[in-house]
Amino acid sequence: PMIRSAAGFLLRHGPVTGQDRWEENGGYSVFTLAVEVAAMLVGADFADRHGEPAWGAVLRETADAWNARIEEWMYVRDTELSRRVGVDGYYVRVAPDDVADAAPRSGGVITIKNRDGDQAWARYAEIVSPDALALVRFGLRDPNDLRIVNTVRVIDETLRTHTATGPAWYRYNRDGYGEKEDGAPFDGTGVGRPWPLLAGERAHYELAAGRPEVATQLLGVMRAQASDGGMLPEQVWDGPDLPEFELVNGRATGGAMPLVWAHAEYAKLVRSLHDGRIFDMPQQPYERYVRERVGCDLTLWAGHCRAPSMPVGNRLRIQTPGDVTVRWVGGGSAPVEVHGRDTKVGAWLTDLDTVRLPVGAVIQFATQSAGGQDWSEIHQVHVMS
Repeated sequence: PMIRSAAGFLLRHGPVTGQDRWEENGGYSVFTLAVEVAAMLVGADFADRHGEPAWGAVLRETADAWNARIEEWMYVRDTELSRRVGVDGYYVRVAPDDVADAAPRSGGVITIKNRDGDQAWARYAEIVSPDALALVRFGLRDPNDLRIVNTVRVIDETLRTHTATGPAWYRYNRDGYGEKEDGAPFDGTGVGRPWPLLAGERAHYELAAGRPEVATQLLGVMRAQASDGGMLPEQVWDGPDLPEFELVNGRATGGAMPLVWAHAEYAKLVRSLHDGRIFDMPQQPYERYVRERVGCDLTLWAGHCRAPSMPVGNRLRIQTPGDVTVRWVGGGSAPVEVHGRDTKVGAWLTDLDTVRLPVGAVIQFATQSAGGQDWSEIHQVHVMS
């Protein structure tokens, strides 16, 4: 019941999140997406083992549908940053929840926490983060996938710095969570500093990419950035030594210490290096998407995660929070009414027979709640090559 409830929550609310792992932004978070897809596949295996193959199939199909659209939501091309680094594109840190809408109300802009004035906003395509390495960490993408390699280049160009204790990475460009420029304490605004946690996450990526010697070096960096008592800090100072603020380059700032999250990452890295592979990588997504390269013939549309277009040959699935009838037309056909099926976790799924529609066809549909008289607004999905 616990796993069914948790998977049901993801089904109803994912793939968007109300808050990313840094507790700052909602929308499509590349780290959260990786975790969600992996969790759905693991949940599907649990369902199969406990005699619920139909529920397992729903979770697996949903994971596939989300995984197939990660690049649509999160990978941007031909930006000023990509041209400067010399790559075709990269995964962004977070995208607005309406990024896939035909007319996004956000205008492609996200808030930057812990900044004020004009610095409190940015175009989402300009903000990158080591969070993208989660696509490898949780088994969704090969470490040598060109899109991952491109993103790593952008991360290093934008977010890597060198300290007295070794290389270090910032959470994202324009981060405002850290001491002031002059070393004065953070008071709601400031300048983000490097996190030892991110050195551990980068080490796991290097191990997956077949470079254990680099991962071992980064383990040493984490150790060097710990306090004399062996505690790992949240952030390390990246500027000149400032004795008046007890700030030493490459050592702890005034942020949290110990950061238990960083200690967990250190412990997992030690285990991963011992095993020669990422210790906490779920095998289901790696086998499915990296080894077997399973594709997806399903496009999922939900009120909080719309699909303005879909590949030719795909089924279109309408997900709703209640029992509905879907009336739809496509490619000049007569209107068809289809009833949804109850997943028993607060979501109804209605599959439309769209696989034979040609490129250029426009699917139009509306929904009517069970027992209701009114139809919703008409939604459109374009069939693309």
